[in-house]
Amino acid sequence: MRIVFDPAEQEALRADAREMADGDPQIAYVLERLAGEGVDLDRVTSWEDLRENLGQPPIDDSAPTTHVA
Repeated sequence: MRIVFDPAEQEALRADAREMADGDPQIAYVLERLAGEGVDLDRVTSWEDLRENLGQPPIDDSAPTTHVA
């Protein structure tokens, strides 16, 4: 399954990419690819899997949230 942006959303992403191109070309590149290709949900890694791959413990809902903004 793929998320595809409508033309107005694509143009907004591309406008943001152009604005960021000088200061942060990597983010600009990502925004341009999102606008053109959308998001392939079959290739998305879940947050839990990402944490596990990085060797971090699972999120514990009982943990204090003092670090949350």
